[in-house]
Amino acid sequence: MFDYVVNLLRQNGANYRLIEHEPEGNSARVAQVRGTAVGQGAKAMVCKIRGADFYAMAVVPGDKRVNLKKVAAVFGFARASFLPADQTVEMTGCVVGAIPPFSAREDMRIVADPALSNQYDEIAFNAGRLDASIILSSEDYIRIAKPYVASICE
Repeated sequence: MFDYVVNLLRQNGANYRLIEHEPEGNSARVAQVRGTAVGQGAKAMVCKIRGADFYAMAVVPGDKRVNLKKVAAVFGFARASFLPADQTVEMTGCVVGAIPPFSAREDMRIVADPALSNQYDEIAFNAGRLDASIILSSEDYIRIAKPYVASICE
């Protein structure tokens, strides 16, 4: 996933910085390591939408929590749940805490809370590994990932 994300950003002429650091998946602690605000962190979580034939990746600021009902509603459904850690690893190739806010899967739709791009000019995220972070222009994130943008925080 690391190579996929870096190549995707390069191919799309993104404005980003790669930071290598000690392994860390906790939003608050990794923000300290990166020298960024916790809210700049793009926390990505994989969800199953009940009744849908696809999954959703919910992307919220590192200091916020996902509201699963709001995620489901974005796609016209009533309920969603987080995938168990083992299924998340299987689907993304990443351990929980290292999932970048991008997906190469056809059956994964990305929904990002607008606070990610409204609060800061840059977002930060673990790049498929716990020991590598990317700081990316918020504008480039929206342009490249093409997420649904909707209020999905509690």
